[in-house]
Amino acid sequence: MNTTTTLIVMVLLVMAAPTYFGVRSLVRSYLRYRGKKVVTCPEIGTSATVEVDAVHAALTSALGQPSDLRLQDCSRWPSKENCRQECLANLDVGPDEFLVRGVLMRWYAGKSCVYCRKLFDDVHWIDHKPALQSDEGTLLNWDAVELQNLPTVMASYLPVCWDCYIAQSFIREFPELVVYRPGQNGMHDNRGSLHT
Repeated sequence: MNTTTTLIVMVLLVMAAPTYFGVRSLVRSYLRYRGKKVVTCPEIGTSATVEVDAVHAALTSALGQPSDLRLQDCSRWPSKENCRQECLANLDVGPDEFLVRGVLMRWYAGKSCVYCRKLFDDVHWIDHKPALQSDEGTLLNWDAVELQNLPTVMASYLPVCWDCYIAQSFIREFPELVVYRPGQNGMHDNRGSLHT
């Protein structure tokens, strides 16, 4: 390799390094701020679901922390779209803890299933998502909950583990295929057993 080629390679490496680290910083910032988050609205003191403009946050994060955070969407919009967005102050400290999944994991923590009474130690969100039950007994999967209704649902619904959600859904959909034998140790109800 001659001197000119070596010099060109070194110049290209020197130019590529800042580009690499700049792009890396942009991607990290984007991943950190994307997604729906549940925050406490300072104006009304209750929960609201917000989405940060992650692209804008990434583009203004040349030195690590974004210099300008702004909302892209909020469950209180459009009626309160001109608010001062004071809820964003919480996101500078640690946005990951405000992710909806994190909020739901904290909601399940320390609770037990309304059917089997099993404690929610470890919540699996990929393969065995827990569910909910309304006061009227309706079963509900989290996928059916709209984000703006999340605070209301968490305040009024009861937790149901994945096993009981599947079993109870089956019982409700195919009651003719289920034999209920009261008085035996039940899998999903301590008043009887479930046999199919």
